[in-house]
Amino acid sequence: MNTKIMLSLLLLLTCPFIHAKALDLVGTWKAIDDKTGYARADVLITKKENGGYLGTIIQVHAIPNRTAIDHCEKCKGALKNAPLIGLPILSGFRQNPKKTDEFIDGQVLDPLSGHVYQGKGRLNTRGNVLTLRGFIGASLLGRTVSWIRVD
Repeated sequence: MNTKIMLSLLLLLTCPFIHAKALDLVGTWKAIDDKTGYARADVLITKKENGGYLGTIIQVHAIPNRTAIDHCEKCKGALKNAPLIGLPILSGFRQNPKKTDEFIDGQVLDPLSGHVYQGKGRLNTRGNVLTLRGFIGASLLGRTVSWIRVD
């Protein structure tokens, strides 16, 4: 009987740690095109020493009946004509201390337009879908995309 109680207590105590791991952005994500529904790229998100997240394209997927792009032709500055593979498209995001499923204060680069947007994101309860919102000024004026966790 004591073994069952101890096992139940152990499970209850470890559940928050399992859940906390799921609410981390680190890993590989499939970026889904919001207009076509096709996967556009795989993005590797890492956590920097300062606690911020960095997302870099590691693979590009061709969309049927569309011209494939492999460089950021419309990017500005040092990223102008940079190869998409290795291109940092997500930066500065940090976990919201009040809502652990939200990530705030980030920037998102759209390699198709070359624009950099303010960004925020939210993980679903299973931690396998990241909903990103890129915007200029107020978040009402923006665009939302979903990324699916690969690993």
